[in-house]
Amino acid sequence: YGDQFAVNDVSLTVRRGEVYGFLGPNGAGKTTTLRMLLGLVRPTRGSATVLGAPPGDPAAVGRMGALVEGPGFYPYLSGRDNLRVMARYQGIPAAAVDRALERVDLTDRSGDAFRTYSLGMKQRLGVASALLGAPELLVLDEPTNGLDPAGMADMRRLIVELARQGQTVLLSSHLLGEVQEICDRVG
Repeated sequence: YGDQFAVNDVSLTVRRGEVYGFLGPNGAGKTTTLRMLLGLVRPTRGSATVLGAPPGDPAAVGRMGALVEGPGFYPYLSGRDNLRVMARYQGIPAAAVDRALERVDLTDRSGDAFRTYSLGMKQRLGVASALLGAPELLVLDEPTNGLDPAGMADMRRLIVELARQGQTVLLSSHLLGEVQEICDRVG
């Protein structure tokens, strides 16, 4: 950004089936790096490969799920209907919506309008949207943001469970304790 480097001299490798913690203080460039890996912003130089393809390549994007920064949904649609719209757009069977809602413990409130959700519920719905289609690689930017302590523990358990089931998770956080608790490796 002008003369200011947002990301400089980053090198990381995330192995299949692991939870990789991308740790750094707020403003360190974690989110910008994730946005580059997802093909949402272009770096001025350097290279990256995600699932064997350049960032943003449709073949790789279809095998990924992501939550970067705050989740954005239609405010007047229910959580379930927001996920149905996303599933339909991605060609994912409707049954995946209920599975995703169950995984993030949001089934009971899934019929409520998104605008009525607390910050933690919005975060859970964002993770549910990333889980649609059972992605090989899940990119989660501060996934416990806005969650209460019990919700944080639930989210951490979910992430560990996903990795045990073979999904790869790239998790950014500024919380050292969080990455120490659930990550296989940290960068």
